[in-house]
Amino acid sequence: MVIFVRILKHLNRFPPRYGPEWGSGGIFGLRYHNGVLYFTVAFEAQAHFLREDSKKVYEFDLVGEGPTSGGDTYNSVETVDEFIYFGGWVHAPAVYEGKNEKSTISFVNKYSHVHEYDTENDKVRLLWKDSIHHKTDWAGEVSDIIYDPYEDKLLIAREDGHAHLGIYELDRKTGKAKPLNENPSLKGTLVHDTVFFGVGKNFDWGVRELHVFDLITRKWETFPVVVSSVDGNPPVRPVLGDMESAYNRVFAFVRGGMLVGNPLNGEEMTFFRLLDFPSFYAPMRTNALPIGGGILIAYNAHHDAIYRPVDEESRVMAEFTNTINAPSLLLYVAPPMVKVVGVFGARITSIEKAFGKILLGTNTTPNTGALEATPFDTGNRDIVVLDEDVLHRRPPALSISLKTAALAKVGELFGAKAFGGIPLDGYKEAELIITSSKDNRLTIYEYDLSLPPGRAYEEFIGIKSGRNIIDLSSFSGIVSFKLEEPDVAGKIKIKLL
Repeated sequence: MVIFVRILKHLNRFPPRYGPEWGSGGIFGLRYHNGVLYFTVAFEAQAHFLREDSKKVYEFDLVGEGPTSGGDTYNSVETVDEFIYFGGWVHAPAVYEGKNEKSTISFVNKYSHVHEYDTENDKVRLLWKDSIHHKTDWAGEVSDIIYDPYEDKLLIAREDGHAHLGIYELDRKTGKAKPLNENPSLKGTLVHDTVFFGVGKNFDWGVRELHVFDLITRKWETFPVVVSSVDGNPPVRPVLGDMESAYNRVFAFVRGGMLVGNPLNGEEMTFFRLLDFPSFYAPMRTNALPIGGGILIAYNAHHDAIYRPVDEESRVMAEFTNTINAPSLLLYVAPPMVKVVGVFGARITSIEKAFGKILLGTNTTPNTGALEATPFDTGNRDIVVLDEDVLHRRPPALSISLKTAALAKVGELFGAKAFGGIPLDGYKEAELIITSSKDNRLTIYEYDLSLPPGRAYEEFIGIKSGRNIIDLSSFSGIVSFKLEEPDVAGKIKIKLL
């Protein structure tokens, strides 16, 4: 513990500083390994290595000339033996092209990268880099690194970009990369002797398939991500945040909920609605952390957003991405329970544990769009330290608010009406307040994270025009909802104490 306290003395807040990109990056890749706490500050492109008696900051000068910007925005980090492997992308040098009607940067010098940090010798080595040297397009960023213990190689996932997307195999000694799968993939996770990868495009619909790589036979299998939904309603835009394995299953955390199962063992992927609102509230640009046999994950209120819309399509997306329905929540997933263990601001960007503490990288500001670049990072970032026993305390008070007009719009665009997926475990009081502009009917779905999954219990409640107060204290586990008729002028509030 004394060692950790000495390491923490090197921490400080990170206010806006030079780093040309879109909006704000954050603190990513938090990893404590072999006496070293590593993290990268984006968009400043600074990799920090903290020891009890020293602090090292690497500014990615091995990639190219300075000034550099970028770093990592997906928590691309892995540890093997005495090494920390960290990936992402970097502008070297960064080129900010100014602000006229549009604010842009050039991507000619944007590189995807994987670095190796030797904790025994305090040395950084550039293992691999890749660029297409295009003004507006870029090679797929490295968004995940997974160690293959059978071949002693690194598997890297690449989805965010225009070229060289897919899943690659990277030799730890030579730095040579070989494509294994050309389908864009943001994240993956090891399950038994296979690696499950989420395949799709996050800034389109989201994850569409799981591609499973057998580490022994080197063969691939493909499965659909959604065969059934616990509350009987399909997901909308299941944008992939992170993946983790537990209970010999894969957990894929997506916008609107999570996908759980193991189709290799005949258990289809099932969708559990969780914190599904008519906004871009999602477990995006954060990581899932195995802890205590369960999984810790953050669902973020404001991770990506359109700052300045320029046409009708972007105006719709600006409203969708800038609507804040709930604070960012830190959840502990321990089937059949899902428990709220923390309430935070705009977003949690990285999660790690060490010496009985949980470390959270946080940020006040989201990423923005391609024509909204600034020459500096726009967010205030810091690292919050929690006691590990937060997992076992009563959950904090929580308030959620949304407009039924937004629900009606999502229903019109996607044909989906269900919302919510509110974890009730640990709360003594739970209340749903609906201010309705008309008589209506509400369906409440009650379920939990039992494995294998079962169908939700349904209850129907009549809604009168005006204020309706519904006591949820008699429900348990998770509850989601559906209004029978769209209401373009109502409000909904959920209060948990």
